[in-house]
Amino acid sequence: MNVWAGILGTYIIGPYLLPDRLNGQNYLVFLREVLPELLRNENIPDDVIENMWLQHDGAPAHYARAVRDYLNVTFPLRWIGRGGPVPWPARSPDLTPLDFFFWGCMKDLVYATPPESELDLVARIVAAAHEIREKGILEEVRNNLSERCNRCIEVNGANFEHLLV
Repeated sequence: MNVWAGILGTYIIGPYLLPDRLNGQNYLVFLREVLPELLRNENIPDDVIENMWLQHDGAPAHYARAVRDYLNVTFPLRWIGRGGPVPWPARSPDLTPLDFFFWGCMKDLVYATPPESELDLVARIVAAAHEIREKGILEEVRNNLSERCNRCIEVNGANFEHLLV
């Protein structure tokens, strides 16, 4: 099951279940049609949407030419990823809030007890995102990201996990 989620300031966008066989074409449909709807559903102010950045990993669907062309038009100089205007180091979970915080927290909440069915799993994913949102801990995540970036700069891009307190 492919689950997409995003963090935008103090908002959690999603989760949204992507197709099991994600490719450039259906990821482009997600970006064009689904993502704007998810942003509207969260009542994100227009000025925040107009200035937001999009970061994604180097998955083949994210790297498809049509996807990169769309991102270049929709998020000019405001997207981070493989082949984008702002490259992101491959396999850099220490600098990605979804990796160093969100997915681990989601898994802890979702799998506290084994789900009974796929429908139960989906319901738990939605409930876990709501719980994270309600706890208001995204400010702490943002501060932690700032510290992580500073540590990464201090060690010239080398491993810095041991320097975090």
